[in-house]
Amino acid sequence: MPPISELPVTERRVRVEVDGEPRWGRRSGDTIVLDDGAELAEAEALYLAPVEPTKIFAVHLTYRSRVEEYAARVPPEPSYFVKPPTTLNGHRRPVRVAKDARFLNYEGELAVVVGRRMKGVPAGDVLSYLAGYACANDIGMHDFRHADRGAMLRVKGQDGFLPLGPELVPAAAFDPTDYTLRTYLNGDVVQEATAGDLLFGVAYQLADLCRVITLEPGDVLLTGTPANSRPMRPGDVVEVEITGLGRLSSTIEEWDVDLAGPGEQLHVSAQTLHVALAIPEDEAERMVEEGRVP
Repeated sequence: MPPISELPVTERRVRVEVDGEPRWGRRSGDTIVLDDGAELAEAEALYLAPVEPTKIFAVHLTYRSRVEEYAARVPPEPSYFVKPPTTLNGHRRPVRVAKDARFLNYEGELAVVVGRRMKGVPAGDVLSYLAGYACANDIGMHDFRHADRGAMLRVKGQDGFLPLGPELVPAAAFDPTDYTLRTYLNGDVVQEATAGDLLFGVAYQLADLCRVITLEPGDVLLTGTPANSRPMRPGDVVEVEITGLGRLSSTIEEWDVDLAGPGEQLHVSAQTLHVALAIPEDEAERMVEEGRVP
């Protein structure tokens, strides 16, 4: 079966693990129907992210509420960073956090999946090049905030730090200019925003990127998160819901791993407190200097 990037996406698609191998299919009520006709119970499905990208892009500040929360300057244009495909994680799969890390934050986002090669596509034509959309959680471990100097590699590039799904919804079935995004932590709404809160819309972001980088079928763009990203703890259940795209669920698990060794180590810096807790930068600096780390 060809990968999803080589097929027209005309129905909601899921990707699951069966006997250790990835398989594509669709959800029909309480059943997953695989492309070869085999069926399995949805409740027992081991979901994988319904994408097979060569590249994953994420954008920094795009929601007005997040800019206001940080009292930041409104960016004149979007800026981006790259996440490796190994960050991908599936619906209902655990997210593992190193036992000594304290600032693992959720970030509910809309994920956009490219359907055909894009290079130099005008903003007005971009949406016709897309395969579909899904919910995403762009998780970040801000104990490494001091180490990445804006690249976000250690903060957001770790294995499993991008739950995405549960389904890939066809582009024709979703309007990226009209949606509501909500993030839930243990059942409580902790983030909420609409498409109207975006400073830079989906089409603008993609047109911007494909001016300089060729976007291939299956590539993913994470379009930003609204205000109130906060830390999670082992045992927490975090869910991202977008109207028309379903609800993506993850459970946080402690990972008994020793991250000591070569390279930067876990550290609570002023930038950690500023970004993870939205504490003003000058106050965060004073807290670190005085040893008042929460």
